[in-house]
Amino acid sequence: MLDIGAWDWELGKRPISDLGVVCDRFADVHEWIVSADGERIAAPVLTAPDVFRVLVNDSLWEDEFEKAWHLNFSPDGRLTALVRVDDEWTLGIDGKLWDERWEFAWNPTFNRDGSVIAVQIKDNMEYTVAVNGRPWEARFHSSRGLVVSADGSHVAALVQVEPLAEADIDGFMEGTWSVAVDGAPWERKFINVYGPAITADGAHVAVEVRLDICDYTLAEDAVLWDNTFGCVWEPTYRNGRRALLAPVRIGGSWTIAENGEPIWDSRFMQLWNQRLSPDGEHIAAVAASGFGRWTVVVDDRPWSVSFNDLLLPPVFSPDGLRVAAGMRHDGAWGIVVDGEILAEKFDMVWDPAFSPDGGIVAAKVERDGRFAVAIDGRAWSPWYDAMWEPVFSPDGSRLLIRAVEDGAYFRQVVEVGTSFPG
Repeated sequence: MLDIGAWDWELGKRPISDLGVVCDRFADVHEWIVSADGERIAAPVLTAPDVFRVLVNDSLWEDEFEKAWHLNFSPDGRLTALVRVDDEWTLGIDGKLWDERWEFAWNPTFNRDGSVIAVQIKDNMEYTVAVNGRPWEARFHSSRGLVVSADGSHVAALVQVEPLAEADIDGFMEGTWSVAVDGAPWERKFINVYGPAITADGAHVAVEVRLDICDYTLAEDAVLWDNTFGCVWEPTYRNGRRALLAPVRIGGSWTIAENGEPIWDSRFMQLWNQRLSPDGEHIAAVAASGFGRWTVVVDDRPWSVSFNDLLLPPVFSPDGLRVAAGMRHDGAWGIVVDGEILAEKFDMVWDPAFSPDGGIVAAKVERDGRFAVAIDGRAWSPWYDAMWEPVFSPDGSRLLIRAVEDGAYFRQVVEVGTSFPG
């Protein structure tokens, strides 16, 4: 995992790449991505008809590809891309390709420090998972949903273990889906499985499962919760202990259950996107307090404000004492913190980020097709042609801005709480 403290936090603006020159250089340039530290910007580029290469800071990967897509910087800073060579797919990492090739590959998933990368693959109409380039021996009829434990020791995927003929209702109701952990499927089968979760050490895996037409519950290590519900959403493990949380529907309304038992007294028309504080002690979720009215609930206490369009998933401060979220009301976007709507409205808002001490909220915002940093809900930086989410320094005194202006990508470190340096 990248050490944020080791990044360049010296005040000032530093150009990285002239994107206008890049666009003139190639026939087509696909979507740009930027590294977390702002030092690199990358995109797939078309160097000739049907010939793709990967460009990083004006330098090309050596190999040429029939396709290159889904570029992503791993948690340890390596650049990954799904690429097709001789009509087969594999993963490229900083320009080096895995040895194995498959009919298709998708959904690269990382562990916490980026040392383990899992990819779902298809070959000869069979599906499985490759971990650091090595495929599982077991093959399945289909696969979806993939998780890697934080320590990288275990990988789990949702897999179809039985074939299902068209219109085979009896076979469907008997169950064809299960969970494979490190390639070994659970013995129990379900009608459907969704939303896998895995503990940090990989010792336990949980999923939402459908048992009948309207019976849902959670299964952990193939063992069902004692209670069933009208519906359930994605489970979450509490940090530091084995406690499994999920929104559940009881008697037509929603609440939070832990290890199969409801732990909130309140009931809502809908409840989802639960998030945990860093220490796992506090729960925040998006709830429908009434038809078409959305709010945030923190530890069973809903905010007094609600919104008629939508709410993004809540974000906790590092100390777990504050909660923020992007929201849209009457078509306008804004930021709400601890139930208080901040000042300005925008055309779009991205997930807010708290400073390390929780005292300041920063977010990427858009207005009239241009982008800026908002501090505590007010546009603070200049407006740019493009930008990525701002990042606080470890002590919270500085902010990293990664942006494009006048066709050039740059990184800039500025002091927070002062006038913008211009």
